[in-house]
This record gives sequence, structure tokens and C-alpha cells, in this order.
Amino acid sequence: MIGGIPLGFAQPLVLLGLLSLPVLWWLLRLVPPRPRRQKLGPEKLLLDILPKEETPARTPWWLTLLRLTLAALLIFAAAGPLWNPPLATSQASAPLALLIDDGWAAAATWDTRVRTAEDLIARAETDNRGVAIIPLSEVGRDISLETPGAARVRLRSLKPKPHTVDRNDALPAIARFVAATPTIEALWLSDGVDVAKSAEFVGELAKVLQGKAVTVVESGVAPAHALVGADNAAGALTVKVLRARERDNDIGIVRALDPKGLPLGEASFAFKGNERETEATFDLPVEIRNDIARLEIAAERSSGVVQLLDKRWRRRSVGVITGSTADTAQPLRASTYYLSRALNPFADVRLAERGSPSESVRQFLAQNLPMLILADVGTVTGEPRERLARWVDAGGVLVRFAGPRLAAADDDLIPVKLRRGGRTLGGSLSWEQPQQLAAFSRDSPFNGMTVPNDVTVTRQVLAEPDSGLTDRTWATLADGTPLVTAARRGKGFIVLFHVTADTRWSDLPISGAFVDMLKRIVALSGSSATAETVADAQVARNVVPPNRVLDGFGAFTAPPSTARPVPANFNFRATADHPPGFYGPPEGLLAVNTLAPADRLSPIDYAPLSARIEAYRLGEPKDLRGPLFLGALALLIIDALVVFWLAGGLYRLMPRRRVAASVALLVAAGMLLIASHAIAQTNPPRPAQPAQATPAPNPAADEFAQKVTTETRLAYIVTGDAEVDNLSKLGLQGLSLFLAQRTALEAGEPVGLDPARDELSFFPLIYWPIVTNAQRPTPAALTRIDAYMKQGGTVLFDTRDAVMAPPGPGGENRSPGMLALRDILAALDIPELEPVPRDHVLTKTFFLLKDFPGRFSSGQLWVEAIAPPNDDEPERPARGGDGVSSILITSNDLAGAWAQSSNGQPVLPMVPGEPRQREFAFRAGVNIVMYTLTGNYKADQVHIPALLERLGQ
Repeated sequence: MIGGIPLGFAQPLVLLGLLSLPVLWWLLRLVPPRPRRQKLGPEKLLLDILPKEETPARTPWWLTLLRLTLAALLIFAAAGPLWNPPLATSQASAPLALLIDDGWAAAATWDTRVRTAEDLIARAETDNRGVAIIPLSEVGRDISLETPGAARVRLRSLKPKPHTVDRNDALPAIARFVAATPTIEALWLSDGVDVAKSAEFVGELAKVLQGKAVTVVESGVAPAHALVGADNAAGALTVKVLRARERDNDIGIVRALDPKGLPLGEASFAFKGNERETEATFDLPVEIRNDIARLEIAAERSSGVVQLLDKRWRRRSVGVITGSTADTAQPLRASTYYLSRALNPFADVRLAERGSPSESVRQFLAQNLPMLILADVGTVTGEPRERLARWVDAGGVLVRFAGPRLAAADDDLIPVKLRRGGRTLGGSLSWEQPQQLAAFSRDSPFNGMTVPNDVTVTRQVLAEPDSGLTDRTWATLADGTPLVTAARRGKGFIVLFHVTADTRWSDLPISGAFVDMLKRIVALSGSSATAETVADAQVARNVVPPNRVLDGFGAFTAPPSTARPVPANFNFRATADHPPGFYGPPEGLLAVNTLAPADRLSPIDYAPLSARIEAYRLGEPKDLRGPLFLGALALLIIDALVVFWLAGGLYRLMPRRRVAASVALLVAAGMLLIASHAIAQTNPPRPAQPAQATPAPNPAADEFAQKVTTETRLAYIVTGDAEVDNLSKLGLQGLSLFLAQRTALEAGEPVGLDPARDELSFFPLIYWPIVTNAQRPTPAALTRIDAYMKQGGTVLFDTRDAVMAPPGPGGENRSPGMLALRDILAALDIPELEPVPRDHVLTKTFFLLKDFPGRFSSGQLWVEAIAPPNDDEPERPARGGDGVSSILITSNDLAGAWAQSSNGQPVLPMVPGEPRQREFAFRAGVNIVMYTLTGNYKADQVHIPALLERLGQ
């Protein structure tokens, strides 16, 4: 690498020859061109008395520049220039130690890192050197030298880990290896990301490798991103996007997915200047935000760019009802003020209007709220009381705060039996001094919270002592009396704070612990299954097993055998024992993410290593000697012609050969006249009819026609994207095989088409995958497509982006693929389209179908709209192609669902992955092919009895 440019030299010392260019320049200026020689005659003495031009005394500057350029090209070519040169090692005999960062930060560019390591192993094999592969995540394995072949096999078996790797754990093994193998050359394939303790690792590694040749490979690839700190705030859901180092034009899109993998929305982000963190904001309704289970950066594969969300991130609606009458007189001291301020960061607070608490309960229950707070409400009576009890039994969470009214009431919608009256400072059941909060129960949602030392209580309602009081106590005061009690009732919870929600009885409402306590209680609200799961987890001391975890590339997979359960309130960084993913039962999943909310990314400082910094190679090396030598040869020929001209060579040749040259010109002109006359005789003009040139025979076109007409074949448009084209071919191959197994059609090998060159009329159906960044087809190609559709052919356009459609009505029509398709269709004569009706022929051509899924199932299949008959026309007008729609449009990625590898295994997973989704995708393909081949004959009345019998009607 030279100044960031991927250029290297095999013999860099040859470049010292460039120092001779000034000397060459001086010599070329001193040596003038050869003087022109001319014979003199008597007449020349008279004609050339005054010379018209003079021979220069020095070489012209442009000729000097040409020769210096020629010399520089030869020197560069002799130095062996290479574009994108392989990594150079400083020693040719010492064993090679490859330190490989294999954490989540390396996953996005893992293929590039493996390719670089394979190049280094290949060079070591050429030099007959041993190789040691040292993944920094594998701390329990001893390091030893291997043959390059064995090292290559082990390298290919490595996969990036989905968690942050603590490099310091690998230092003891590295130190033992270096002590046993003192003559080594170390290369560190680094991900460049410092989450924690990287400075300590670099310093200790410098001590271990002191005196050894060290190379750090870091740059050349896009910096890793990460998502942390999702916050479902009042107005929108935000997530922080992190990076370790700067990059120009660093922008991207964060996608929000529901538990089934269906898209719910997108948010863009952009880094400015040298900032290392920014935010992506989802401005969605709270109901949609509560369904988000996964945030991920589009087009980047890594577990670090995935943020999993569970019930703790849901923003629930909480109804607040107060029995106090002081809210209007002193609103900033009312219980509703403190509760609203505490709940607003993580819940939508709905305050009851002034009036009867029973009527407010009735209104909130009609809104199906998951949680209600009653602040100093004595008793709820009548029918709302019965509905409130049933609501709790069904899974609702009822939180009550004490006060004068509750202390004097006799209500059984409380977790424990209360004494009449209250305990006050200075009363009959008084304390000598205010009591502080002492502890939280291990079986409560408050487990793990820090007990605040600034919370004091001056008054409370007391619970009657009984045998079950201890099990129902979540928080206690210093004297052992309960501050918070709770009990399960049915599938729900009843929670009681034995103090008021304002500051009259304690200063708990103005402490940070109050916010955290309410947040954990809100997390209990939701479905009854969730509450039941949380309760069971509390009984099991909050330990939940892994359900499904992420691999290093951010894809869900089954939990490994090494994965261990986590506490139910786990909110830390993922580890090897606790990989990122979802834990617990499906109805109460707990999210564990790769990074903790407080984690930030920083670049690694390699200064203590005194290492050579290199970049990853993104492609194969290219030898530039050939082009340079050809350029030098061209300049040499130009120089020779210039010297020949300056020396007067052309002037001397012209008089001697003037007659011969004239004769040659006359002969050439005569031959041209004869040839043109012969062409005119072969193609005489036709004045009575416009002349049409007979096309010349095209053997390639004839061979193509013979090949594709021997049997029925499906075809696809070649987009230029190798991955998409290969997927289209595999998909149509899989569909052809399915057709042969289920129908009488035995289709041949699918054919890739260039619409601007190939004949299209041989194919009944052409599959066209839309690539957003592909070049727009030429007008000639679109004209041929239009003619093909007008002549009865059918084109199936597939935007393949059903999961990327923006949310809301019409979102499918605003996806990137659909916008690219609109650009193509703007040049075609497209009929009016409509989603496939329930009674359309496509739904019953071969299989009886309700929808047409592919790899995705959320998109629709659009067909040509069938115009209803009108009074002026006795019959519906006939359409070309026997009623077959000339255009079909979908976004479900049909080819991705049909594609199979050589061993019959699917190439791509299904989304959302329903058990029979792939089978129905194949059936949809069969119906589409049969529709294009047989037309609308299944719409005839003769088929209705058989169809009704199959439908069971």
C-alpha cells in the first residue's frame, strides 16, 4: 500500500533508477537532433538565399518529455508493479503466527479476513514455513505450529463469535507459544474495535513479542457498526448506532422486524464528521413499536448490528386514577404529577378525568389497558368492582398506593390484610425517627436493584402479620415492616405500596428508586402468559434457559451445548456462556444482546507494538508490467518516427519514390471504383418497393433457436448481478423439477436471456428479478419486451423485497424494488393491474390456492385487471393470449423459495418460515406456469362441479 493506494512493487529497489532522470534530462537537452542534409544546385542558391527555418541547437522540450516518460515507464515496469499486492512478510524462514480477531466485529467482513489469511498461508507454504492459527476467542486451547495445509483446514472451520472477545484471556497461551518458538513472525488480523481492555492487551502483547517482527492488518474494509441502547420513548423508538473509526459518507438504514421476521419500519442514520455515535429514530405508533422484536442494520451481517427487544422495551399504556381531591388545588404536589413524571420515560400515561373512581375504572377497562394504578382509592364498588376483579384474574396488573382513604376502607382487592388506621411518626404506633428502606426480596422484580439510602418513610399503612406475609413482601423497611407487598390473583398481580404516591408519607416518589420500581412493575403487565411466566421465573429464582441464539453473522440458530441459563432480569453484555439471543419460553422471551447499553466503540491504539500497519486485500493481485512495457514500446515507436522526421528521412524519400507513390495511389483508387461498381451490380435498386436488406445468416441465433425449441423451457432475464442470476437459474431449475414430479410437463434447462439480443418468443414465461442498482434496460430491449407481451408472452416481475416495504397503506408500492420496477414499466404499455382476485383462474389452474407466497409471504401477486362487461358490449372483448395476463408482479422472491442446491437442499431460508411455506411457493409456481401454458380454460363452467367437490361444497 502506498499512501492508501493498493499498489506495490516486487523489486522496490529498482525505483532508485528514477534518480537518474535529471541526468538523462540534462544529456537530452545537450544533444541536438541530427542536422538536415540537402543537396545544393544552382537554382537552390537563388531560392534559399534567406532560410525559412533553422535547425534547433537543442532537443525540443516535448521530445525530451517523451523520452523521460519512456525511461520512467521502463523503470516502473522493471520494479514489478502489482495492483492490490499480497501482504508482504518481513522474514522468509521464520514460522508465521496469525492472531485472528474472531469476535462479532469481524463478522461483517469475515470473507475478506479469511481470504487475507489464506494468502498468507499460501506464501508460507511456498517458503516452507510453519503456521500457527491463534483465534483470540479460543483461550483454552494450546497453540502449536502446523503445516500450511492443516492451518488452511483449521482456518476454514473458524466462524466469528457472536459476543465480545476479551483478548487478554489469550495472552497466557500466546506467551507460552512464543517462549517455546522464539523465532516467529506475528501478524494480527485485527477488527480494529476496542470495547474494553484493548490498551492493556496491546501493552502486554508488545512485551511478549518484544524483538519479533509484528504486522497489524486493520484497514481496507468498512468499519464495523453496532446497535445499543434502544429506547422506546414517548414519541418514538430510538436506537444508538456506533462505530469505532471514521469513514466518508457513512450512512445506512436500520430495519425493525416483528417476532416472525416481518418488517415493521425503517429508519435511516448518518454519521457526521468524526463522531462515533448517532441515532436512528422510528416514528411509529406505540402499538406498532410494541411489536418490534429485532432491530438490525440492513446489508450488514453481524450480531453486533442486531438489537433484540423483549417485553422490557414495550411501551405499555397505564391508567392512573386518584381518589384525592387536591389535584386541582395543588397540581404539582398531587400524586398524579409524581406518577406521570416517573412513568413517562417508559409508558404512556392516561390520567382519569375528575369524577367517580368507579366510572374511571369502567372507562379504562373498556380500553383494555394492561395496568391500572389506584392512588389512595378506598373502594371500587358496583359493577366496575366485579369487572376489575375479572380483569386482574385474566392477567391485569393492579397497583395501589396507600393513603387516608385506603387506610379507612375495607377492600379485599389488596395483597395483604391491613390494620385500620396508619402508622405515623409520633403516633401510638410510632417510630422515634423516620425509617429507611432496608432490602428488596430476592423473589421480587426488584431483585438486583441497589437499595437507596436516601429514602425515608414517616407514615405507612400496616399489614396484619400472618404466615404468608413474608412471601408477599417485595420491599421492607429497616424495622422489618413491609413497604411493598404483592400477590398473584388468577393470572394477574395486585401490588400495594404502603405509602402514598406523593410526598406526604415518604420521599420515595422523588427518588430514582421510585422510577426503577415502577418500571419493573410495568414490565409485568401485558398478556396473562407473560405474567404467569414472570411469576414462575421468580419462583425459580429468575433463571431462564436459552431458546434461540444469534450466531456471529446475526442469524438465529439453535442454542449450543455450552449456552447456560441467565437471570430473568439479565441486562448485560453477552458472553460465551450467555450468547446473544432470546431466553425463556416463547410466551415470555428475554432478550440478551451482544453489547450492553453503556458500551461504546473505540479504535485500537497499536503504538506500543511498533508494528507495521497493513490493509486487507479486497481482490486478486494484478501484474502491471505488461501494460507498462506496452506503453513504453508505443513511446519508443513514436520517438523513432519523430527522430526519423527530424533527421529529414521523409524529405529524402519523397523525391525518389514520387512516381511509384503516385502509381500506387492510382491503382488503389481504381480498385475501389471496381469494388463499388461490383457491389452496385449485386444489389440493384428497387424503385417500386422500399429496399430491405436481407439479414445475414447468424449461426449463433440459429443454434440458440434449435436449442430452446426442442422442449418447453422457462427463462429468466440476466441482470448482470452474478448472485441474483445464479439464484434465478437455481430457482427455475427447482421449479422445473417440481413440475416434472407433480405434472405432465417435463421442462428443459432454464435459459438466461438478454432482452436486447435474444429472441423472446420461444418462451411462454419469463422471470425478471428486479435489482435496484442494476442499469436500466436500453430502449431497444424494452421495445422487444413490449412486443413480446403484446404477442401473448407473460413476464413475471419479482421485486424480491416484500420484507423491505415501508409500513402503512400502500407501503408495498414504495419499496426500493417497486420504485426501480416503476422506472422500467414507464417505458412499456402496461394494462391496469389489480391483486389476484379470490376467483381468478390463477387460484385454481392446478392447485387450489388462496395466496402466492415465495421466500416471503407478505407481498401480493398483481395481474392484469379484468374489465367488467358494460351495457354497450354484449360480450367481454377478447384479449390476446387466451385471457392470460401479459404481466405478473410480485415481491415475495419466488426464485429464492424455489432455489435448490445440487444435493436438493434449499439455498435460502423462508421468511417467516411457516412449515409448509416452501411447498405452497412451489404450488404457486406450478399454477403460474400452467396458467401461461393453458390459458383460462379452468374458468369454464364445465370445471365448476369438480372444483366445488374438491372444496367440499
